[in-house]
Amino acid sequence: MGKVNKSEIDEILKNYDKKDITIATLGSHTALHILRGAKQEGFKTAVVCEEGKDVPYKRFGVADEFIYVDEYKDIVREDIQEQLRAMNAIVVPHGSFVAYAGLSNVEDKFVVPMFGNRDILRWEAERDLERDMIMNAGIRMPRKYDGPEDIDKTVMVKFPGARGGQGYFICSSFEEFQEKIEEMKSRDWITDDDVADAHIEEYVVGTNFCIHYFYSVLNDEVEVLGMDSRYETNIDGIVRIPAADQLEANISPSYVVSGNHPVVIRESLLPQVFKNGDNLVASAKELVKPGMNGPFCLQCLVNDDREIVIFEMSARIDGGTNSFMNGSPYSYIQFGEEMSMGRRISREIKNAIAEDKLEDIIT
Repeated sequence: MGKVNKSEIDEILKNYDKKDITIATLGSHTALHILRGAKQEGFKTAVVCEEGKDVPYKRFGVADEFIYVDEYKDIVREDIQEQLRAMNAIVVPHGSFVAYAGLSNVEDKFVVPMFGNRDILRWEAERDLERDMIMNAGIRMPRKYDGPEDIDKTVMVKFPGARGGQGYFICSSFEEFQEKIEEMKSRDWITDDDVADAHIEEYVVGTNFCIHYFYSVLNDEVEVLGMDSRYETNIDGIVRIPAADQLEANISPSYVVSGNHPVVIRESLLPQVFKNGDNLVASAKELVKPGMNGPFCLQCLVNDDREIVIFEMSARIDGGTNSFMNGSPYSYIQFGEEMSMGRRISREIKNAIAEDKLEDIIT
């Protein structure tokens, strides 16, 4: 089967009952506020779940319909797609959806209307494409190393895809790189295929901010909706140990994200924040039409020169948006009401229906 065609999606959308739209997503990642936000905006909601993983969506009462699958990847099965289309579903993609369903399946087999630009998901999954988009925007990034034998200072090693930091590590030499690769493989965190695709970049010392943007196609405007920083295991546990005991314990740090906490950035840095968001949207429009439609995130470090250095992007709703399910200081300033990223997505869908522009925000 070839790539899902926009005209095919538009035809499905044309036959939808626009007064009876359901907002649907996979039961993981950011589903709670995607679904809650949809209900706040007056939509029906549906969640695709494995048995036993439906507990949060039942207990918090955010889903009207449950579609059960044996495995999350079954969301691309034809019978599941038929159920979604029958309920006039618009699917909101997130990191777990892409990881479990498989990027190629989302691109080639998932013939259900999706919010945003499905073609841009590959640009965040493949490090070289991601870097091309960010560098094309004129945004400062850490130096990239061609291979582990070139390591001459402290570097961060990352791997492709949405994996929440799993397998990432810091090293300072080729020998240390090899040692840590073997350790990560022994934990089944990475495979030989991952090693071949390892992304090695300069380690920038600074404070971490994950900045959550929303690009409104309808308003042609980039909004800053919130910011978070990450709790990462076991690095955040290690730093609670006194330095002498850290050395004695000899624990290799890992960067698996286990939680998020809301933060605000120094106000004088906000012009840089908006400029980065505007420039990335312009770059995305140029490289992968229709561009960065809807939510995206720039993960950055602020160094002691008060320079924002971008090291990663999410080209869809990011997990850190869970830190402002009832709104952030920034979304309050923007809207003067409770506004999660999930609700902002549904607000855009509702406005597009009212303006008869739904095809502009769906792929």
